Amino acid sequence: MNGQETEIKFYVGNLPGIEARLVELGAHLIQARVHETNLRFDTPGRTLRQEGKVLRLRMDTTPKMTFKGSGVAINGIVSRKEIEFEISDFAAGKELIESLGYEVLVFYEKYRTTYELNDVFIMLDELPFGDFVEIEGEEITEINRVADALKLDSKKAIEASYHALFEQVAKKKKISTHSLSFETFKNWKPNDEELSVSKADREE
Repeated sequence: MNGQETEIKFYVGNLPGIEARLVELGAHLIQARVHETNLRFDTPGRTLRQEGKVLRLRMDTTPKMTFKGSGVAINGIVSRKEIEFEISDFAAGKELIESLGYEVLVFYEKYRTTYELNDVFIMLDELPFGDFVEIEGEEITEINRVADALKLDSKKAIEASYHALFEQVAKKKKISTHSLSFETFKNWKPNDEELSVSKADREE
């Protein structure tokens, strides 16, 4: 994927309910639930992060390398340049990036299920610290329309990255910020207050 990424993200309490609603709306399953591992890189001086940029290596069904430019947020919808492509070898990709002077900033994992509805992609994300929905498309109007159909409160959209949310919890709980893993959260999950976000699922 090369171009502009435009998306909105929500923290939710009933992910199965949202998936059921997608099926009722006639959404197409693009990718069944898959486990992802991600390595996010930065310079020793954290210049990418300071500039709001992301350099990432991901492994799901295939290894992928991704660059994201600094984002612009309007009413919870974030738009940014994105360059993503598949590579043949995850380990070789990691070695290449590190040889250029970058180092792993954080490891994180999640389970993701992807649907498509009216040319809009809906990602159902299960992270170690909670469940989220990302809605991505080319037209802001269509993104908002899908969010409304899923009964998600746009006023509770999250502009922060998963890593930024994790860091808030890690600092409060005094745990390492370098591994956002299911192992880290195997015995507990942070509440809404600890995450500093509110669930966007709207009551029936």
